[in-house]
Amino acid sequence: MSETATTDDATLRSGPGRLLVAVYAVFALAATARGTYQLLTRFDEAPLAYGLSVFAGALYFVAAVGLARAGRTSRMVALVCVAVEMAGVLVVGAMTVFWSAGFPDDTVWSNFGSGYLFIPLVLPVLGLWWILTVHRTTRS
Repeated sequence: MSETATTDDATLRSGPGRLLVAVYAVFALAATARGTYQLLTRFDEAPLAYGLSVFAGALYFVAAVGLARAGRTSRMVALVCVAVEMAGVLVVGAMTVFWSAGFPDDTVWSNFGSGYLFIPLVLPVLGLWWILTVHRTTRS
């Protein structure tokens, strides 16, 4: 491994990068566990909402892995996941505001993540910034 690769990996795995990956990992675990439990125990109440929570959890997990790893492929995987996440937060957030009947129970993205202190709305903005600035400059 070259000295540049070691420096690049250290940049991605320390400070703000480590915190961003940790938040993504926590949200992956929380959304997947909550959504899976709800799907298994209360499927008939709100299958769309619970399914979206599981989908969001999987997306958070893949994004966390992509953010944590150096390299072009990881960066592209993270970019796609975080962009889909941003679209999901905006679309589901708007739908829960304007079509609340379609979502009888909350998802992680409901009301733009208000149940999670709006972290689901801020997280993809930070993720996109990280990918397009720091992650991009560490490995090409």
